[in-house]
Amino acid sequence: MKIIYHGHSAVQIETNGKSLIIDPFLSGNKLAVMKPEDIKTDAVLLTHAHIDHILDAAPIAQANNIPVVSNVELAAYMSWKGVETIGMNIGGTVDLGFAQAKMIHALHSSGIVDEENKTILYGGMAAGFIIRAEGKTLLHTGDTGLSRDMKLIGNREKIDVAFVPIGGHYTMGPEDALQAAKWYRAKLVIPVHYNSFPIINQDAKAFVKQLEAEGISGKVMVPGDEIEI
Repeated sequence: MKIIYHGHSAVQIETNGKSLIIDPFLSGNKLAVMKPEDIKTDAVLLTHAHIDHILDAAPIAQANNIPVVSNVELAAYMSWKGVETIGMNIGGTVDLGFAQAKMIHALHSSGIVDEENKTILYGGMAAGFIIRAEGKTLLHTGDTGLSRDMKLIGNREKIDVAFVPIGGHYTMGPEDALQAAKWYRAKLVIPVHYNSFPIINQDAKAFVKQLEAEGISGKVMVPGDEIEI
């Protein structure tokens, strides 16, 4: 299984000869090294409706003729863009054939802001995903604050890799992310959702050192990095 980090919260997982990408935000991220048209994948998963998570979902889905998986409200919105969708909700699991994706709760907002018309479209509830494939379990928290649900998930699941936001301001910062990592008890923690904008600048290497001081394995990935697990 291969993990490719595209920056911000965009993570691509290659498994069983196919792949999925979560929250593709490439064209709007100055740190990204790939363009939406470079992405070849078999499913797009969206945690919530904010633009820094859905910006490139429709172009990637259309170019690859693949579905977008999200909560039902966001799925309806994406379908209006001519994209095949699979709408689901928190607690549900979608079988993609090559991987299973379970939607879990996140503490965050979710909406699409239309600045021109001064309206906000409800984007359903924010979420994360537990991905299962090849006997491995990966967790993408989505954008979230600290929640005791994380301890419950850590008690129930044997997580191989957890992608955890550390940027602060919009999500957990390093201090809360460290507590989340303790609760998840993942074999490997990878920080995400930082340095894409000045307001969420963080020192990921310092965070990983904090993890290691607690006996938790962590790894900093920069856009374009790949690892195999």
